[in-house]
Formats: sequence, structure tokens, C-alpha cells
Amino acid sequence: MEIDIDKYGTEFQRAVWRALLQIPAGKVTSYGEIARAIGRPGAVRAVGSAVGKNPFAPEVPCHRVVPADGRIGHYSGGEGTATKIALLRKEGVLVREGRIVDFEARFYRFPGSGEGEGISR
Repeated sequence: MEIDIDKYGTEFQRAVWRALLQIPAGKVTSYGEIARAIGRPGAVRAVGSAVGKNPFAPEVPCHRVVPADGRIGHYSGGEGTATKIALLRKEGVLVREGRIVDFEARFYRFPGSGEGEGISR
């Protein structure tokens, strides 16, 4: 399936969706990490909104975005959170009691985004 991100959304949404394409299978990242990666560190909530409006899921993998504390968070597609968990499981990411197992090892940092966010527990 060919995805033409440039035909949809706002410039900000397209930047977020392009960032989603960089998250490797088997990894997860946070809304704040994406905000830093696109040069808008104060726009965490707007990133969440753009992720939720992703019209290309799951090919543009918004299921790989979770809150910074490792909780699974929400998912707009399919059967909601159950679909998100199933997509992550297919990529080797395990979820137990609503949290990503081995979160620190699974966390993806974009090149050049720095260590800034840290992982809260």
C-alpha cells in the first residue's frame, strides 16, 4: 500500500505522521518524544491529537506510541486498546497489566532528540 501523507491533514499532523514511520517495529515511543523529534517540545497534547487522527493506521504505526510512564494508553482503531495490544504483540512487544513489559529496552528515541524526557514510573 502506497501512503501519500502529503494529501491529508495539516502540516503539523503530517510531521507527526512522518515521525511515526520512523519508529521501528518492536519499539514504542512517547508523545513527548515525538514532540521533541519534530521540534515542538511543548506540543505534547497536539501530538496526541495528531496521532489519534492518523488516517493511515496501522501502516503508519500510531499503535507504537504510548504515555511516557509505559502504560498502554488508548487506541482509536479497530477494537480500541485490544487492537493496539494485538498489533504490538505481533511485533514482539508484550503488555502486562496495562503496561509495556521491559519498557526502557523497548523505548525508541529519535536520533537527535536527546535524552530529555526520561522514563517516569
